[in-house]
Amino acid sequence: MDILQNTRYISSSFRLPALVPHTRVAVAVSMCKKPKNMGKCRNMCAVSNSDTIVKSNETTNKKEEEREDLKTWMERNGLPPCKVMLKERPSHDSKHRPIHYVAASEDLKEGDVAVSVPNSLVVTLERVLGNESIAELLTTNKLSELACLALYLMYEKKQGKKSFWYPYIRELDRQRGRGQLAVESPLLWSESELDYLTGSPTKAEVLGRSEGIKREYNELDTVWFMAGSLFQQYPYDIPTEAFPFEIFKQAFVAVQSCVVHLQKVSLARRFALVPLGPPLLSYRSNCKAMLTAVDGAVQLVVDRPYKAGEPIVVWCGPQPNSKLLINYGFVDEDNSYDRMVVEASLNTEDPQYQDKRLAAQRNGKLSIQTFQVFVGKEREAVMDMLPYLRLGYVSDPSEMQSVLSSQGPICPVSSCMERAVLDQLAEYFINRLAGYPTTLAEDEALLADCSLNPKQRVATQLVRLEKKILKACLQATVDLINQLPDHSVSPCPAPYAPILK
Repeated sequence: MDILQNTRYISSSFRLPALVPHTRVAVAVSMCKKPKNMGKCRNMCAVSNSDTIVKSNETTNKKEEEREDLKTWMERNGLPPCKVMLKERPSHDSKHRPIHYVAASEDLKEGDVAVSVPNSLVVTLERVLGNESIAELLTTNKLSELACLALYLMYEKKQGKKSFWYPYIRELDRQRGRGQLAVESPLLWSESELDYLTGSPTKAEVLGRSEGIKREYNELDTVWFMAGSLFQQYPYDIPTEAFPFEIFKQAFVAVQSCVVHLQKVSLARRFALVPLGPPLLSYRSNCKAMLTAVDGAVQLVVDRPYKAGEPIVVWCGPQPNSKLLINYGFVDEDNSYDRMVVEASLNTEDPQYQDKRLAAQRNGKLSIQTFQVFVGKEREAVMDMLPYLRLGYVSDPSEMQSVLSSQGPICPVSSCMERAVLDQLAEYFINRLAGYPTTLAEDEALLADCSLNPKQRVATQLVRLEKKILKACLQATVDLINQLPDHSVSPCPAPYAPILK
């Protein structure tokens, strides 16, 4: 996953080698010596000066890798004997080099330790900032862990071969942020590519996440003086002057795609970049193997047997497909953690709003309530929504008092109210499905096209799975309507019906 590769947004006069997954993040590699005053350094180290850039050379990279690949470098620096090796598979784009992946170097059985990476070869905030209290201060205020790690690798990138992490950064550059499915995060897609996600709430989430990254970038200069060892190492390289926003964004997304969330460790070690970890490991939602912190190392214990040469897979947490796409650039068709969100809220103009809010709170719900709809459990989700929606339809004050005096969720009060609630829910799911520009049948036809470009393919996979969840919700709602005892009853009027988003 390339940390600093994409020069698409930057003048060709300062082409920088890549540094983060999920993009071609070209990073300015400044070779100027530390000036004696800040003003002078700003001129000497400006990223627009092509004389300060170390240009990427494909032939040189290949020769270097033949001499010493990532695993060889790790072995030379303390990696103990392990049971994995690096293999390569072709990229979907013939213009790009093949990507590496971690495979079993011998037959493995469940419970085997495949690899144990010593902490000296792991990048954490403890290493980046040199002070755990500073790490806590930064990451609980203006900068996230990902921003700190991205910035660290970007500055290391500027050192070129002088950096201890050069072989690791070179491997991330080779991956180009593509992960094992060779697709970068939609955070780095163009506007026209994001249109593949039209109708999906993921599109808005991508835009919101991009705005968040921009806010972090704008805060860099205000907190840089607090950055511990980094500030001491680069006291004159003001982050926003050293790296344009698009470079930082690409680095951020790259780190996001390969960071490991370690459990039961201090804050300063919680987020880690582990060579031979992601993006060289494949992800699978039904896998339970995780990189875990042990004494002095991060190790991987496999949860299934492997034949020599098979790719090693790991679990990426209970994430829905929308998160998998944004974070890692892939969608898992068999993801049992996949889900969508339905937001319902009580109408604030309702004269009985406060009473209804109190009734909702008694049943563990909020005035603005989100309902998680898990794949395969759509009917259960619909049944969970009904008591909340019924509450919004109560209009008679005496009926409301009865609700307040009772315990438990709101049960059906009348046939016409139940019909109104179900009709509103059905119409909501119909409208959400109508928001997609394609039908399920058209999605299936697109996915059957072998020439479909990878970004459109993964986006189509996502929206297809979302539509299946919504259709299952609609079917569950229609089934409940069909079970009503009297279909001749007209729905009750609802001047203050709850709002669904």
